[in-house]
Amino acid sequence: MHCTRKISNDITWVGGNDRRLALFENLFPVPRGVSYNSYLIMDEKTTLMDTADAAISRQFLENVEYVLEGRKLDYLVVNHMEPDHCANIEQLLLYYPELIIVGNAMTFQYLKQFYGKEVANKLVVKENDVLELGKHTLHFVTAPMVHWPEVMIAYESTEKILFSADAFGTFGALDGNLFADEVNFDRDWLADARRYYTNIVGKYGVQVQAALKKAAALEIKVICPLHGPVWREKLAYLLDKYDKWSRYEPEEKAVAIFYGSMYGNTENAAQILACRLADGGIRNVKMYDVSGTHVSELIAETFRCSHIVLAAPTYNAGLYPAMETLLTDMQALNVQGKAVGIIENGTWGCVSGKKMKEKLAGMKDMLVLEDEVTLKSALQVSGLQGVDKLAEAIVESMKG
Repeated sequence: MHCTRKISNDITWVGGNDRRLALFENLFPVPRGVSYNSYLIMDEKTTLMDTADAAISRQFLENVEYVLEGRKLDYLVVNHMEPDHCANIEQLLLYYPELIIVGNAMTFQYLKQFYGKEVANKLVVKENDVLELGKHTLHFVTAPMVHWPEVMIAYESTEKILFSADAFGTFGALDGNLFADEVNFDRDWLADARRYYTNIVGKYGVQVQAALKKAAALEIKVICPLHGPVWREKLAYLLDKYDKWSRYEPEEKAVAIFYGSMYGNTENAAQILACRLADGGIRNVKMYDVSGTHVSELIAETFRCSHIVLAAPTYNAGLYPAMETLLTDMQALNVQGKAVGIIENGTWGCVSGKKMKEKLAGMKDMLVLEDEVTLKSALQVSGLQGVDKLAEAIVESMKG
């Protein structure tokens, strides 16, 4: 049975939700599932904006058939060739053999790589090309590496709608409320939006900035992403988040403490530091066990916070593995511009602090605070002064 919602009189959401998916891209936990958004424009030429993941093929195809009401499908615009958005192309061609697929040159290269065949009916578009549908007009803008090389976004100039591909998306299935103004976005969606951006697109800040500059030249009333809620109000809020994230500027002056601890001793020092920071007037300090928190959540926090603390023991004459994983991902995703406190531990041959600083040296504009704390097995009373100094350094740095 069909399940659709209207974006406007002529444009309908025909996507669906997958609440059974455990790992997005088989990497990132999605306890609330994920939506796959697709949009159908009804005009002189009927036009589908992207398809959906194979997991929801039946729902998607029923939605398309229902909205078409017996009409043929003229165009399929492929803004993004990732399989969670292009998995139903072959099915659509079986249902609508005269369908013309619209994409750029790289779109069709990737389509052949995935499906092993050439498309007979295709329209190759490039930057600033236009497709007239009747009273609606699509303008195509390339957005390479947001977050694949072939990505493009489509701007519908009559209703001023931006079909933004994976940009402005978020993890999480839609619970009937399609629009961001129908939900409490800050409470229920922002963390997943941040985690989605930082882990999926975070590496490509320069490219996102280029795409934002193109978007700034357009009068946009609605943003239709391929995942998550549709935006028709408070667009400046969403654009500001993307601007900050893609500039690698922290959302908040805040401290996140990431610790690894085998027997609780490093954790104890991290907890004492958190209390000292609270005594110093720092609110909303967050602590994360790197062994028990998925690295995608930790990455999201590195983007949110201005200050981070890394606390880890030495392990096999190197760095505690879960901490090494976090730092490797931070470097891969271009995390930069943070003030960093270090707590190292080692019963003998302590090198974890050295190893953490070596990793940080490979990142841009990371300020490692001088007041490093070194533990030998466990924090002793004599070592409290060192924790106090690190807390004072973080407080002073936040004031600055």
